[in-house]
Amino acid sequence: MRDLGYFNTDSGPVDELAALCAQNLDQAEVPLAVDIQRNVPIYDMRQLAPGLSDADARRVLMAEWARVLGQRSGVLVLKGAYADTAPIDRATEAYTRIIAREKAVDGNSGDHFATAGANDRVWNSLQKLCLEDPEGFALYFGNPVIDAVCEAWLGPFYQMTAQINLVRPGGKAQSAHRDYHLGFQPAEVAARFPAHVHILSSVMTLQGAIAHCDMPLESGPTQLLPFSQQVPGGYMAYRRPEIVAFFREHAVQLPLQKGDALFFNPALYHAAGENVSRDIARMANLVQVSSAFGRAMEAVDRHAMCRTLFPVLRELRASGRLDAAAIAAAISAAAESYSFPTNLDSDPPAGGLAPETQAALMARALAEGWADSAFDTALDAHHARRRA
Repeated sequence: MRDLGYFNTDSGPVDELAALCAQNLDQAEVPLAVDIQRNVPIYDMRQLAPGLSDADARRVLMAEWARVLGQRSGVLVLKGAYADTAPIDRATEAYTRIIAREKAVDGNSGDHFATAGANDRVWNSLQKLCLEDPEGFALYFGNPVIDAVCEAWLGPFYQMTAQINLVRPGGKAQSAHRDYHLGFQPAEVAARFPAHVHILSSVMTLQGAIAHCDMPLESGPTQLLPFSQQVPGGYMAYRRPEIVAFFREHAVQLPLQKGDALFFNPALYHAAGENVSRDIARMANLVQVSSAFGRAMEAVDRHAMCRTLFPVLRELRASGRLDAAAIAAAISAAAESYSFPTNLDSDPPAGGLAPETQAALMARALAEGWADSAFDTALDAHHARRRA
């Protein structure tokens, strides 16, 4: 119940959740989806991806995605988000090396909402992939489909972060939860935020999972509760036993294939499933994308990423292996795309209301054919101006 504009421990009751989850998504509401499975619209990106190069078609598709994520079932699947899965295989090889190195030093990493040691987790897999294999990073994150769905929910200048999750046979399910921001706070802390901030939290991030292998149901793909993001007090409710029980009874799972991507509203009740398979090591890259106006969960050294990535992007651009849209997507994943915060004394607006961003500098340097040394110097100067 609400109390003077705040939620409390009784907010988000199970009867409210049940009423919202009784809704059904109709095909007429998602005309661009090829199918609806258990209230999850399925988009065939092999058919739709070419249209992303047309501004009007792109906007129509993004508007449909945004409505699904916010006002309807809260989750969608992009089949064939990677039409060519070779970049996924290359990234998997890099992540496997990283996992082996980190386990040799630190043992098993902790995990959110799951028993420690059940999974192999690579924190900040975004930066680690870029520094491990910058060309592989460019081919992997230079994906206009991923770029478009992030922009659909968050607008431009979003900030990408990612964590690899590898769940071997026998890996247990997570507990049902909502995600970052307020989903990562204890109930007593979440209760201190006014109700309107609970609503705001769900539009500050986008959750996604890129399938690095085929994921049949027995491998434990993400459990999802369509429409549950619509419960206003859900950040207070998801921990309560009756909500957990409802989730266990009504959550759905969809099989994924390597190269598919699943995206959902961070307020959607969800949980990684239990891997009851005999031989499937389920690997997903869990992307957590932040609005330019929010705070990302992970600290990412984008300065180092840009320095490493620039010569690779220049060569991929010159050889034609990545087109302009893919280059833009790779830059968006790696670089800081928002002008603020900065030091406006040393980094004043140039020709407008905002200073040049790291991403804009990188794009300009590529377009003008700068040498590595020139870009490194400009990047360092840009970094210094923002911190002076």
